[in-house]
Amino acid sequence: MLLFFGASLYMSIRISKKRENADGYMTGGGKIGYGISAASMTATWIWAASMYASATSGYTYGVSGPIHYGLWGALMILMIYPFGRRIRKVAPRAHTIAEVMFARHGRSSQLMLAGSNILGSVISLTSNLIAGGALISMLSPFTFSQGIIGIAAGVLLYTIWSGFRASVLTDFMQVILMLGAVIIIIPVVFFAAGGPELFETGKQNLTPQQQNFFSSDAFFNQGAPYIAAVLAYAIGNQTIAQRLFAVQEKYIKKTFVTATIGYGATIIGIGMLGVIALYAGIQPMGGDVNNLIPQMAATYLPPVLLGVFFVMIIGSLSSTADADLTALASIMMTDVYGQNIAGKKNANPRVMVMIGRITMIVAIGAGLFFAGSQVNILDLLVFVGALWGALVFPVIASFYWNRVTNVAFTAAVLTALAFFLPVRFEWIALTGGVAIISDVLATLGAGVVVGLMLFGFIGKRWAIIIASIGTIAVAPFAIGFLHTYPILSASLIAYSVSTIVCVAITVMSKKEPFDFALIAERTGDFDTSDTEVVPAAVNAPKQVDASVSTHLEANRDADRGATDRNAVRAARGKASDSNDLEGRA
Repeated sequence: MLLFFGASLYMSIRISKKRENADGYMTGGGKIGYGISAASMTATWIWAASMYASATSGYTYGVSGPIHYGLWGALMILMIYPFGRRIRKVAPRAHTIAEVMFARHGRSSQLMLAGSNILGSVISLTSNLIAGGALISMLSPFTFSQGIIGIAAGVLLYTIWSGFRASVLTDFMQVILMLGAVIIIIPVVFFAAGGPELFETGKQNLTPQQQNFFSSDAFFNQGAPYIAAVLAYAIGNQTIAQRLFAVQEKYIKKTFVTATIGYGATIIGIGMLGVIALYAGIQPMGGDVNNLIPQMAATYLPPVLLGVFFVMIIGSLSSTADADLTALASIMMTDVYGQNIAGKKNANPRVMVMIGRITMIVAIGAGLFFAGSQVNILDLLVFVGALWGALVFPVIASFYWNRVTNVAFTAAVLTALAFFLPVRFEWIALTGGVAIISDVLATLGAGVVVGLMLFGFIGKRWAIIIASIGTIAVAPFAIGFLHTYPILSASLIAYSVSTIVCVAITVMSKKEPFDFALIAERTGDFDTSDTEVVPAAVNAPKQVDASVSTHLEANRDADRGATDRNAVRAARGKASDSNDLEGRA
């Protein structure tokens, strides 16, 4: 722990600045390169809970379990990038997705996204602390309470100084450690447990469904709900949006493709520990499947590799915990202080950085409180997932359809939540006519999910055609069947209801179409102390970069109100000349 967190703190201090730039503290100024961005996206998506869940899926559903968990999760990362490119196009200098929704609609949509992310990040932070504390208490002389305090202190210390910049830089180190550990640990455990012969000697421990590579149990209980849930998390989650706003625009596609491969390989590999445990006939310690990963490590790994395993888990939870801290800091800095308290024009960058650091301290305190208490965070996590699922269509539509209104957005989300909760928690009996209505809405929701996935890659027309044909084709089989899987049905219903309500209200609205250019005007940098060339000039020739820089510098000189009128005229003359050069370019 000292070596891991000590190295992270050293890296953070080395890049720290005496006066931290507020925009750099939140998104790195939108200038993060490909390698760091891809590593950060991969490390953020891989968290301790995803590793534990993949192993649990392997133990529960057999060999197809980790594939359903890891493959669909990986493909969801890939599905984000076409929407991400659109979001960056209309909001090139934004910091949070809620900030963009405020510019597009107003406070209600901003509140929904910001509020869900505050709750979601605190829950995620708590889950990572719990996973780390349990691991430390199992593999060391330290107690659970000492473990969560040690991890919380380590993550906070290296993140608080430079914020997002520290998070993405340490993510690079953490993802290398995680991938290296997976490559070493999985084969060692496999051969220590019996090697290839294990598939014959342990076959009797599996049910026919667990032996089936195309298990329907695995698909309907693991794969299908995860397809719906991860798309919701990807679109609504600030930790992902933050990295979208941080990477240079030209590297968005490469970043997401690389993260897709890295996440899928790591999570499917870790999930195989659960499959090995199933074949070996191992019973989870205390009856808790979350103990499978540390239990397998403690059983089959020598001390040195046990240390490597420890670093892998600590790296996975730290990479997500620091992302949660920076996400919370950005929301408080931008959406609370920058837009609703001070206002964008009057926001003080130094105060913003201070607010960000205070937010991290408060968030760590909240995470420690929830981790140390007996609070059941599962229900809260389900609620956050439902809210993000209800937000997916209205958010995506808001970036493409200029007629979507604030009323349509808000009504769609609230109505979808009202339908989701009774089905998910089985407050109503899904029988008779209620079951049929539930199945019809869930079937439409499946069509919406497919349509949204296709829309980003092949456009609206073909996405609607293919999704419509697919929905009609599966309807005879899905209606009368889907309600037997309440978790899957609830997620799909959230998609369909939010889509239906949003489209209906938008079509009936007589409001003037929205001008997307206003989003770029209403969002942007808060701290211009060391602002560089605007993103539009990234790929331009050097002489154009120079002209744009001269133009910005000249305007700054003019706006400062210099007392020497000749200097003011000269500065404005420079600006005019640079405008001419820029126009010719």
